[in-house]
Amino acid sequence: MAHNIPSWAVDGPAEAPASPRTLRTLRKIRSHQVLTTSNALIAQTQSSQSSRPSGTHVTDKGSIGTPGTPARASTHRRARSNSDAATRAANLAAPASTQRRPARKTGSGIGVKRSQLESLLRDGPQSGKGRDGLQELKYLVLSCRVDADGDGMSPYRVYLWLVLLNLSPVPTDEYLAFIHRGRSPAYAKIRNDTFRTLATDPLFKRRVTEASLIRLLNAVAWKLHDSKTKPKSRPSSSRRRTMELLVNTPPRIAEEPEEPGSANNTTVNESATYVQGMNVLCAPFLYAARSEVEAYALFHHFITKECPGYIRGAMDGVHKGLRLVDRCLEVVEPKLAAHLFSKGMHAELYAFPSVLTFCACTPPLPEVLHLWDFLFAYGTHLNIVCIVAQLLRMRDTLLATDNPNKILRSLPPLDAEKIIALTVLLAPKIPADLYAEMVTHAK
Repeated sequence: MAHNIPSWAVDGPAEAPASPRTLRTLRKIRSHQVLTTSNALIAQTQSSQSSRPSGTHVTDKGSIGTPGTPARASTHRRARSNSDAATRAANLAAPASTQRRPARKTGSGIGVKRSQLESLLRDGPQSGKGRDGLQELKYLVLSCRVDADGDGMSPYRVYLWLVLLNLSPVPTDEYLAFIHRGRSPAYAKIRNDTFRTLATDPLFKRRVTEASLIRLLNAVAWKLHDSKTKPKSRPSSSRRRTMELLVNTPPRIAEEPEEPGSANNTTVNESATYVQGMNVLCAPFLYAARSEVEAYALFHHFITKECPGYIRGAMDGVHKGLRLVDRCLEVVEPKLAAHLFSKGMHAELYAFPSVLTFCACTPPLPEVLHLWDFLFAYGTHLNIVCIVAQLLRMRDTLLATDNPNKILRSLPPLDAEKIIALTVLLAPKIPADLYAEMVTHAK
């Protein structure tokens, strides 16, 4: 190790050592030189910073700091982690125009390829013939699924239903007029059911409110009420001639007694304007429609044209449908039918909700919508066969148990694609006379 030897100790004659005062003076001179050099370096650094662009400056360690921060203070700062440096640099370097939004899953946007089903629904048949286009539309419903997201929402499903049910648009004022009339005669019954409509389905609860259910059911109840209390239509010409012969007859003889169910009877049966289960039946319409008016039009048309027997006070159509489930099961799978009947398990004990709501009571809701696409295309009477198809998918489990009631308390979740495929295979096995009863049982 080198040592600093004073010059007086190497060359020349020996001199006396320096006094303590001389050493203190030398130390002061050296400290002054060090401080002067440091101040000069600091001034030089500050002048170079002033020539740089405002916003950042380089410290003595080469790190990036903020203006006004002392250079020496930054030397003791913890360095920034560079784990996200590449991602951060890429985000800063990429222009805003290159950041693309994710493409939509459906083909309703510009530049997105449409499915054949959506193209046919939007553009119509190429031949221009409505009947041919309708047949092609039904085939596409069967062969390819309606484009929808994970929640079952599709931008054109409601219009597909309007076309398949042959339903014209309904003026919004008609729906609003019923809303403004207030509570219908069936309002109390409606309020007793709406709060438990698909109560365990989070998709339905997130999209449809109880208030919209009440409004729609109340409006339909007013519509049915008015249809039952409207005045009798004008008599036909033959009946008019008969009445002309009785012009001079006393009124008490000419008047005919009114039948209890005649259109001229002003006594309204509340159970005919609303029956329990209509709340679940209208739920898919509200979920799939883009407005309450569309749901109102679809639901009213459906219950009055497709299944009017289901909403009568005695629900005759539903009970006919239950008997048809047993008869169809006997035809397509006699062994399973015999096993269930031997245990006292008839359709009226387990299939009542499925028949009344067209399987809307069985989750998940997106599969219900897919199944309804098929039913609206090929006939809602096929719901009977769809219920039988669900039983056949449980065949081995039901045959292996002595207590099928425990299994059939709740049907397994819907798999619309498999149920539709099995229904298409089972329908040709049903005899013509039984199939004809199935077509007309809900009327």
